[in-house]
Amino acid sequence: MRRLLPRTLRARLTCGLVVLLALSCAAVGIAAVVTLRSFLTDRLDQQLAEAGGTFPASLEHRGPQEPDADNAHVDTRRQAPGTFGARLLHGQVTAAGVVRSGAGTTVSLTAGDRAALAAVPVDGRSHRVELSALDDYRVRAVVGDDGDVLVTGLPLSGVEDAVTRLVAVEAAVFGGALLVAGAAGALWVRWSLRPLRRVAATAASVTALPLASGEVALPDRVPDTDPRTEVGQVGIALNRMLGHVESALAKRHAGEERLRRFAADASHELRTPVASIRGHAELARLHPDPVPPGVSRALERITAESSRMGGMVDDLLLLARLDAGRPLASEPVDLTRLVLDAVDDARAAGPGHRWVLDLPQSPVTTTGDPLRLQQITGNLLANARRHTPPGTRVTVRLRQDASAACLAVEDDGPGIPEDIRATVFDRFTRAHPPPPGSPEPHGAGLGLAIVTAVTAAHGGTATVRSRPGATVFTVTLPG
Repeated sequence: MRRLLPRTLRARLTCGLVVLLALSCAAVGIAAVVTLRSFLTDRLDQQLAEAGGTFPASLEHRGPQEPDADNAHVDTRRQAPGTFGARLLHGQVTAAGVVRSGAGTTVSLTAGDRAALAAVPVDGRSHRVELSALDDYRVRAVVGDDGDVLVTGLPLSGVEDAVTRLVAVEAAVFGGALLVAGAAGALWVRWSLRPLRRVAATAASVTALPLASGEVALPDRVPDTDPRTEVGQVGIALNRMLGHVESALAKRHAGEERLRRFAADASHELRTPVASIRGHAELARLHPDPVPPGVSRALERITAESSRMGGMVDDLLLLARLDAGRPLASEPVDLTRLVLDAVDDARAAGPGHRWVLDLPQSPVTTTGDPLRLQQITGNLLANARRHTPPGTRVTVRLRQDASAACLAVEDDGPGIPEDIRATVFDRFTRAHPPPPGSPEPHGAGLGLAIVTAVTAAHGGTATVRSRPGATVFTVTLPG
């Protein structure tokens, strides 16, 4: 039933208007029919009262066996065509006739008709009787001079014909009125709801904006702001909300811009001192004079940490450049070769893992920055190596169709913790400490952020599915 109901406000208002008008027309039509039927029935009753028992009294002089052609004693003067008369004596019908073409003729009554006539109360009031030999009649019974009962009746066919004609006229008139009112009501409702459509169009244009992608120019405000109308009140509230949203977006954009500039500037400024620390540590380790073991160990740690800090600085600088929208290189790239090189490096860095390649027979190619695409592959493999214990099987798959190239890295490790699964591609998102036995240090939480940022810069997508025993990172790039 719900599926049959109109869904839009315009359709509901139009249907409601038509239904109310139909109910009103039905009420008027029923009242008119009942009034007309009552009026015409009262007129019949008046005619019966005026006729009295004249016609059935004239039947007293005819025997029930007299032929119909002998109508000499039947008084049909001033009797309306169709007038029925019957004479009853001791509850039995002794004679019955009806006026046709100005003459009275006898009528053959059935047993049911005779019983119905005998049951008519002799109270001087009109009653309805259905005669199978004739039709529905309005009859009136009075006592005759000879102690008999005289029944006079007039047909209800005229009343029924008039009522039927009125019903037909009402159906035609009211049907046409409903059609015209429905069309006019639809146009009126459509015109009346124009302000609401403008409000909906403004709201829809706002929902289509990429509000999460930085600075956004909000559309024009709703023009309907009359506080005396409901739509105007909604328009005022929507305009006020859009103003707040625009102000919040401007503040957020300004804050993000300051943060990007700070990250870019800090990363750029840190590259020189980090490189200097690394250089001095290497130079100290190459000094020909004997170096105490403790100092040598400290220099090794300084070199390692400065290298790690340098990589972190480079990652931050890359993210800052991607945030600023700087374009990447665009040239043909053989993804198959990149994957082969990356897996070779991963085998050397993580010999305790089982590395499996699943590559198509023909090379997989795309267009992009080869250095950054190599970084995507390396980061995904390094992520699998750091966060899974030795002995984990890591499978690298590469596929290509007519529109895209797909790189998938799957491992059968413990999976990503549920509390960080939704933010695994966010910056500085760090999982729990590496599993026991893993020689890898705890990362800075930038590897997967670089994967999704570089993938987005190439017009692709990065997704993850994870459960214990099956974690799959999928990168899809335009083919």
